[in-house]
Amino acid sequence: KFKKTIGNERLIEKNDRIAVALSGGKDSSLLLYLLKKFFRNYMHAIIIDEGLGRYRKNSIKKAELLCKKLDVDYSIVTFEKEFGVTIKDIVSRIKEKNMIPCTYCGVLRRYLLNKKSRELRASKLAVGINLDDEAESIIMNIIRGDVERFIKLGPYPALIKDEKFVPRIKPLRNLCEEEIILYDKIHKIPFEKKRCPFRVHSIRYDVRKMLNHLEEKYPGIKYQIVNFYDKIKPMVLEKMRIEKDSKVASCKICGEPTSREVCKVCELIEKLKSS
Repeated sequence: KFKKTIGNERLIEKNDRIAVALSGGKDSSLLLYLLKKFFRNYMHAIIIDEGLGRYRKNSIKKAELLCKKLDVDYSIVTFEKEFGVTIKDIVSRIKEKNMIPCTYCGVLRRYLLNKKSRELRASKLAVGINLDDEAESIIMNIIRGDVERFIKLGPYPALIKDEKFVPRIKPLRNLCEEEIILYDKIHKIPFEKKRCPFRVHSIRYDVRKMLNHLEEKYPGIKYQIVNFYDKIKPMVLEKMRIEKDSKVASCKICGEPTSREVCKVCELIEKLKSS
């Protein structure tokens, strides 16, 4: 399934330099293991330290262990060094009732992964999104009515080509969580078994519980959701007339790519400073 997804979607080409988002969890650890096993491309793992205490320290140890075992270079990028705050600091300072830790964490993580991948001159950024994650994201964006994010899903979601954006790829997209855990255990791939302590505050947590209940009652429903998405995405894109070669703006504060004058990261950081 892994090789078929990459082949069918043309996710990796001969001269690609691949940055791998490595958290030390089951998905990203398997992703790095399989990429190293089947491909000879240049690879560099990027580990983001959000400042989640013992949970993140343990997962980073597992990530470093795997990199050394596979002989893969890696970099550790921290929220504290890049933004001057940890996710724990952010949680203690959030005032808006509708803002949750995941809102900050997700935006800041994506920002750093793209920035570091570009610094490494990577042509692709591989992320450990599995089938369960993708099905959850599809339903989440339907619930929110977020068409813009909805169309940015898929195994190779890059819609706009820009030199400041490193395209993301999802080689694990057609593997379910149970398959991944089993493969990790059989091949003794080190990974952190605990999950993020803040996950219960997100809408994803509730959607996951709902889909797991439906999957147990109606096996295969997650595959059906993802397959349905793949069928309708071309029609949605055509309707919205997305310009694939259009350029994006640069944030007037940090210079990173954005669709507006000030990027979401700088906006969130400014809110924290004023809180």
